[in-house]
Amino acid sequence: MNVPINCLYLRDMQDSEMEFIDTHSHLYDEAFAGDEDAAVARAVEAGVAKIIFPDIDSQSREAMFSFADRHPGVIFPCLGLHPTSVDSGWQEELSRMEAYMSRKIWAIGEIGMDCYWSKEFIKEQQEVMRIQLEMASRAGLPVIIHSRESTELIINILKECRHLGLRGVFHAFSGSYETFRELQGLGDWYIGIGGVLTYKKASIAETVRRIPLGRILLETDSPYLTPVPFRGKRNESSYIPHIAARLAGLTETDIAEVAAITTDNARKLFGI
Repeated sequence: MNVPINCLYLRDMQDSEMEFIDTHSHLYDEAFAGDEDAAVARAVEAGVAKIIFPDIDSQSREAMFSFADRHPGVIFPCLGLHPTSVDSGWQEELSRMEAYMSRKIWAIGEIGMDCYWSKEFIKEQQEVMRIQLEMASRAGLPVIIHSRESTELIINILKECRHLGLRGVFHAFSGSYETFRELQGLGDWYIGIGGVLTYKKASIAETVRRIPLGRILLETDSPYLTPVPFRGKRNESSYIPHIAARLAGLTETDIAEVAAITTDNARKLFGI
């Protein structure tokens, strides 16, 4: 069944004190050049009080941390090497992360595997993921997992690393309910739900009905995966309420409850 976004939810939200957390946003991306600080202001105005910044690689890392420094208490930066940035120079990329280990970070991520864009460095992606999982375990930090056409490979790695006591979030989760259940036996795992949930033919819309709100985090992945009614435009953190409204409709839950539970989930996982 296709449940539409209930605009009444959004109108009610404007008169409330609901608070949201965008647990995955790249507002430091070049797509926001010249508009990045205004995008933060729009997010806060929309009730998105905190924003998690996952790291990509050394090319954008300094810009990310500088941006976060301008918005203390709102932006929370992470540290990690994205799987699509893993190539023959992966060891040098990991060494460049060391200069930032003294900074306050809130998770190791965005890490994981991606078999969609290229399978050339799959073995290297696996090694880099293992190293970063161990890094997170030593630091007592959660991880942000990127998984694209690589779920089985990632689950195998998590089974190998079960002794590390891992916790984190599967960003842009698109798996089945059975996959969700399997993850629960491999650590303390949440799933990240974003704009795809608002798309008419999104399979996650049926899956999410079976997943407890206590295991869900809201995210935008801005500037990507823009939710309806803005699909086709640049995504941004201020659109989180539209994702929350869709989730509320699908689960037959009040949006205030969605806001309260998912925000509490994010606070617990990231310690914010």
